[in-house]
Amino acid sequence: MRRILIIYNPRSSRYQDVKKDVLGQISSLNGFMVGKYEVEKTDVDVNAKSFAKILKDDDLVIAAGGDATGVIAANAILNSGKNATLAVLPYGNFNDLSRTLGTKTIEDILHKPAWVGDGAGEGATARRRDSSTVGETTTAGSAQNSTRRFYPLEIYVDGKFFRYASCYVTIGMMAEAVKLYDSPKMRKKLKTSFGRKISSYTYLAAWYFKNRHRKIFIPVFKLNGKLQPSKTSDYAAVNGRYMARVMRGGEDYKNSQIFRSETDRLTNFWRLIKLMTKSIFVRIPGSKTDGDLIEFSAPATVELQAEGEYHIFKDIKTIEIRKSKKCLKVVTR
Repeated sequence: MRRILIIYNPRSSRYQDVKKDVLGQISSLNGFMVGKYEVEKTDVDVNAKSFAKILKDDDLVIAAGGDATGVIAANAILNSGKNATLAVLPYGNFNDLSRTLGTKTIEDILHKPAWVGDGAGEGATARRRDSSTVGETTTAGSAQNSTRRFYPLEIYVDGKFFRYASCYVTIGMMAEAVKLYDSPKMRKKLKTSFGRKISSYTYLAAWYFKNRHRKIFIPVFKLNGKLQPSKTSDYAAVNGRYMARVMRGGEDYKNSQIFRSETDRLTNFWRLIKLMTKSIFVRIPGSKTDGDLIEFSAPATVELQAEGEYHIFKDIKTIEIRKSKKCLKVVTR
């Protein structure tokens, strides 16, 4: 019997929606073994390791939550070595991974998608795809779903693997700003629809004007051997279609070798406005790269975030971002 595993965070601001829209519907699904994994009150990496232990080949993993839940699910699958499929539903603040994949509802995933197989229901035309046919489209009724290869980024710190990132990685000021979302005041605001849409950006703006000149956010460093300007505040590697919801990326996640990256001095308000305008209406600026090596002139303390998950590294010498040789099998629309 095929397995569906739902991963969700019972402490998230939209847990009641997940309970109603996903857990409520999935419990009545016939023909599949359904399991649930509640995200523990610890960090991404501990959760990913715990979740990886229960995965099996041919599992469908549905991440019902924000980008953090998607990060846990993706890292668990990639670390497990199992031939599992990832689907993502948007129950978070920005939902960049779900928006990249195009899946919005449980029906988008369960309406006879490619992973289900023959006999999944009356009129089903799908049959199970193996790794050699990932990316083919399956038509069933009015829905078109496919499982395709998704090539994430890998993050290495001082030569040691840290984490996979699906859509983007940032280092510096805007990475540090992510801490704002962990504050009790912000968490309360995020529990309302209005708060999710408005508070995220107004609180970020207030944080920016208060903190942009407070410190040097990235110590002096070289990027791929080239010394960067001393006032550089931010580095970004972009792999998916979206970053922070409103900023447009591309489709480098389909490419096994290339992504885009950029450095900038975003403590300057007008440089930030220029970047945001271009990112919202065209795409995030950046140069194509097959890998970035960041080398600090002296042991450094820096903030890094991947898909909204914040981490502080102390006394490090290098950070490397590159495309993973592993790929995820994901459900897309």
